[in-house]
Amino acid sequence: MTTEPNSAPEAATAAPAKSASPFASKKISGHAAFRYADFRYYWISRFITSIAVQMQVVAIGWQVYELTHDPLQLGFVGLAEFLPSLILGLVTGAAADRFDRRTILTFCYAAEGLCALSFFLMAWHGLTQVWPMFVVLVVLGIARAFAQPAASALMPNLVPREHFGNAVAWSSLGWQIAGISGPAIGGAVLGWLGLNVVYISAAVGIALSTGMMLFVRRHAVAGAAEPVSLANLFAGFTFMRSKPIILGAISLDLAAVLLGGAVSLLPVFASDILKVGPEGLGMLRAAPGVGALIVAFLLTQFPVRRNLGHIMFFCVALWGVSIVTFGLSTIFWLSLAALAVSGMADVVSVFVRQNIVQIGTPDAMRGRVSAVNSVFIGASNELGAFRAGAMAAAFGAVSAVLAGGIATLVVTAIWMKWFAELRKLDKPEDAAA
Repeated sequence: MTTEPNSAPEAATAAPAKSASPFASKKISGHAAFRYADFRYYWISRFITSIAVQMQVVAIGWQVYELTHDPLQLGFVGLAEFLPSLILGLVTGAAADRFDRRTILTFCYAAEGLCALSFFLMAWHGLTQVWPMFVVLVVLGIARAFAQPAASALMPNLVPREHFGNAVAWSSLGWQIAGISGPAIGGAVLGWLGLNVVYISAAVGIALSTGMMLFVRRHAVAGAAEPVSLANLFAGFTFMRSKPIILGAISLDLAAVLLGGAVSLLPVFASDILKVGPEGLGMLRAAPGVGALIVAFLLTQFPVRRNLGHIMFFCVALWGVSIVTFGLSTIFWLSLAALAVSGMADVVSVFVRQNIVQIGTPDAMRGRVSAVNSVFIGASNELGAFRAGAMAAAFGAVSAVLAGGIATLVVTAIWMKWFAELRKLDKPEDAAA
């Protein structure tokens, strides 16, 4: 197919080609999603925004610590950005299902750009107190809270269904590249040119992303005429409860990250167990991203299309095994390898989950379900870091990581029994049945 996307209603509902293999046929190009102009603009806009945000995160953390010399304030940075998603989760999802998603994204990116400009002005004028930064961080968190469900719900409208897996793979690849390169670029610019240049670069990048999003055509929202009501706001939760496959996929990820997350303890391992210093810590932090980047690229060429349930459970279990291996390891290269494998398993699990959730959810509900998913992911990351830190303080870092990895394996086994429909799921379209 070489025509522009969404020129006909049937383009978005075309059935994918059948294949006996769990991977896509080579007849579908590894760049199929980029044939569609809407997706190209969307992907470039999201990619630039991700790099700009990652650069900005480095500068914010550095500036907050320079102003306070209090590690606790760094924790409040993440909390300030996460709480709006938690508090506004019902509203942001309903908005993505009621209003034009491209418009929501455009306004959210514009707000993020103004936040970057505010950080620049504060740094330029020699800020001496940290509280103005937290005010802007809350605004930034609100913008991201509305942007995430709108972006997730919009993507299935940009390509035909048979190419949605390819779109997910390229989105994941872009996110991984930004996650690795953004902090590196931000750190280098911060060290060479200072805070002001990082913030103004982020502002310019986000402004460019905002303009790029304007080239994405408007797409009708199926739920636009639904009345605003309490039941409508909670419809995302209600829908998930009625769909064991989607509930199982989202809750499995929540449980695995909540119980098995080990990233927050990497400084302890680098310093006290592996004894590799700050340079080794940087390598440990990069290892999951490198593994994920490799597999994300492979998924753009050979997206998983069959046996999704078995593959998802296998990858979550593999993630748990890699965490256990990391917890037991006292050899640096083995620890790096275990973390790289965890990134590989995670990106496949995310790929499968996004296909299940987005294709299995009607377009009129995607915003609300995506908002619930976003809150679950954010909560699992924040609470998972707290769980790991609390257990490490009580029982030691190694015990905390081992317990988390083993708990992930136990949860995987339980979920396989509780959510048999998810375990037996073959194609993403079966989730919509």
